[in-house]
Amino acid sequence: MKDSIKKIKAYEVLDSRGNPTIAAEVTLHNENRSMAFVPSGASTGKYEANEKRDCDDRYFGKGVLKAVSSINNDINTLLCGKDAADIQRVDDLMRSADGTEDKSNFGANAILAVSMACARVSAKNLNLPLHDFIAKKSLDFGIDAEQSMPVPMMNILNGGAHADNPIDFQEFMIQPVGFDSFNRALQCGVEIFHTLKGILKKSGLNTSVGDEGGFAPKLNTPEEALDLVMQAIEKSGYRPEEEVNLCLDVAATEFFNGLHYDIKGMGKTYSSEELIDYLNMLRKNYPISSIEDGLDEDDWDGWRKMVSAMGANTQLVGDDLFVTNTSRIKKSIDLSAANAVLVKVNQIGSISETLEAISVSRKNNYKTIISHRSGETEDTFIADLAVGLGAGQIKTGALSRSDRVAKYNRLLIIEQEAGLEFRGKDELQ
Repeated sequence: MKDSIKKIKAYEVLDSRGNPTIAAEVTLHNENRSMAFVPSGASTGKYEANEKRDCDDRYFGKGVLKAVSSINNDINTLLCGKDAADIQRVDDLMRSADGTEDKSNFGANAILAVSMACARVSAKNLNLPLHDFIAKKSLDFGIDAEQSMPVPMMNILNGGAHADNPIDFQEFMIQPVGFDSFNRALQCGVEIFHTLKGILKKSGLNTSVGDEGGFAPKLNTPEEALDLVMQAIEKSGYRPEEEVNLCLDVAATEFFNGLHYDIKGMGKTYSSEELIDYLNMLRKNYPISSIEDGLDEDDWDGWRKMVSAMGANTQLVGDDLFVTNTSRIKKSIDLSAANAVLVKVNQIGSISETLEAISVSRKNNYKTIISHRSGETEDTFIADLAVGLGAGQIKTGALSRSDRVAKYNRLLIIEQEAGLEFRGKDELQ
């Protein structure tokens, strides 16, 4: 068959932090070819699929030549002659041959690189934009959402594992919702970002940016960070809550000591209930619409209490809690332990499993947010994924660093080419 896989070749390349990652190129028998790059996380959940590293002297052990070899030898042989557009079968074949629960044989990074490249070359082969191909394939997974432009969730102040400052919460984000186009929402985010830089500079605070493009000034408490963001919104001429929401990524697993939540920047130690009370207080004092990983990835009882306390008016997002894993999402559904899922393709390691996770989430009225990683590349796959699935929201960093801006630029182009609707506040209802 002319459109079956002829060859798969992998490369060791670098991510946005200068660490090795994988690129895979899939060539069809008709000589159509496409490449995909895999991202990598810094703040990772322990239940994520295995990212295969060399663990030798090169790149401080972070090389990926073993995963590259998995593609060039095992996966290339396995998939030659197969239909690249049958993403479910392609992924199933790789997972079965890998033979492990966490993809540690081939490496989730190896499997994902090929899975993404197969989707991209298949779209090219059918002369479709990638988001249209994804929309078409999503029907096989019971996802029948209308394509739309996602509401951006923009990280503009950093703490935790993404910064060297004392603040423990990992991300302080803005979410422009009160607009009639993605273009206009993005403009709002850009203007707030640059205004915040001016405020920081005038205050004598650091304006250098971190892994995801957000500022990382020396702050101690979440209130200090939120107050600065509020100043930037208002000074930019926008209205908090009406036009711009605030969002938090607490990343609580990073400061959970097994018994309590040790928030060193504030000099406080909280129980689950006390941290929920603190987050609820922030929610009442600021226009916060979304809180990600407010508690530890194994604190299921705490998550249930958090949903009971805040779930009626707040998007409570599981990242480390779910790691884009359908079984963990189903557990949460049974326990009523969250109401939204952060979707990261490299947490689970294949496109078909990502679609399965989104399908289960959407069918149970969980919101879905397509997300980048702290170690990104120029690959814009997640922009098309968010649009094609009508996912509703995308989290892909600040309005600086080309690895983040590439996704925003791709979304700008999609909006102009396809004329898709931006639902803003309606997307969050």
